[in-house]
Amino acid sequence: MNTIRRLPLRERRARRAFTLVEVLATLVLLGIILPIAMRGVSMAMAAASNARRTAEATVLAEAKLNELVADGKWASGALSGDFAPTQPEYQWACLTQTRDYGLTEVAIRVTWTDRGQVREMIVATLANQSTNAAGVLP
Repeated sequence: MNTIRRLPLRERRARRAFTLVEVLATLVLLGIILPIAMRGVSMAMAAASNARRTAEATVLAEAKLNELVADGKWASGALSGDFAPTQPEYQWACLTQTRDYGLTEVAIRVTWTDRGQVREMIVATLANQSTNAAGVLP
């Protein structure tokens, strides 16, 4: 016949509790690991923020570049501005440089400030210099 042996109450209570050494060792490990883990989380959040802002800047730059090339406004000289009212924290500037075969490199530089540092994204394309203001070849 199987009988269940019961431990005395004193032994059951002693086995349930943690010793002071175990508690102190756990606190020391938490004190070492927690700051390292928080630094990793902080770095991951900064990288995610930078990636999001870079993606936004790229989309804004591509849209502005397409607008300037389609309208032919890129040929009228130095252009710059911001993306107000939707994205006023991003500024843009149009840069042009003459290339071979009658082409001009049209670049849009988008700048913004992230965590106290100025960041930039440049998107460029080639445009035909002989297009008129409407962007059409003569």
